[in-house]
Amino acid sequence: MSAFLLVPAIFLIAGLLQGLTGFGSALIAMPLLAFIIDIKTAVAACTLCGITINLKMCCNLRSNMDSRKILPLIIGSIPGAVFGTLALKEVDGNLITFFLGFLVAGYAGYSLLVRPIVLKLNPAWGYLSGFLTGAITAAVSAGGPPTIIYSSLMGWKKDDFKATLSGFFLAAASMAALGHLISGLTTFYSFQLFLASLLPVQAGVFIGHRLAGKVSEDLYRRIIMILLVFMGIMLIFQSTG
Repeated sequence: MSAFLLVPAIFLIAGLLQGLTGFGSALIAMPLLAFIIDIKTAVAACTLCGITINLKMCCNLRSNMDSRKILPLIIGSIPGAVFGTLALKEVDGNLITFFLGFLVAGYAGYSLLVRPIVLKLNPAWGYLSGFLTGAITAAVSAGGPPTIIYSSLMGWKKDDFKATLSGFFLAAASMAALGHLISGLTTFYSFQLFLASLLPVQAGVFIGHRLAGKVSEDLYRRIIMILLVFMGIMLIFQSTG
């Protein structure tokens, strides 16, 4: 079946997941896209779709956007990306991925079994979270978990949680897309796949956002932790594969 039918269908599902939870589109999309198109094309198309997903999320949640929550993450991620790039030359990337997966799955599994931890940390911790996200993204392309865990520890309401992640991930995806364009990773073919997926991915975000409005805060947090367990297990398998 044509990639121009399958890829939009995948992004429809990915958009729905992110519309519901505020993250996770790449978690769903990348493994499935790898069966259809080459990984470089998948990364470029997924990044472009990520921009439109997070832009739509930011528009949906504009009343919940708070620059005091988002800017520390963005500022911290810049030196983090530099550190992660340098660290990758000295440390085995698979080792980083394994320990990240173990940490994420362990934290989320614990939070599912006991009452979720809410520390309401000082917002200054956002700089550290952003730094870790930037470093891990640069090193192993899986930097989302530190920001998701930090946001969950803050005890924000689900719309504040989703708005913060969307604002940060929009900035991160935009910078990544610029890098892909400059480096030549974004090809005409990947851009065609992105255009073919534009309406389906937006439809997915719309449906997911509507479903999120019907989910209680407690159920929402459990969904987040289940996805984090899945993400952690995926990282562990990735490190040993």
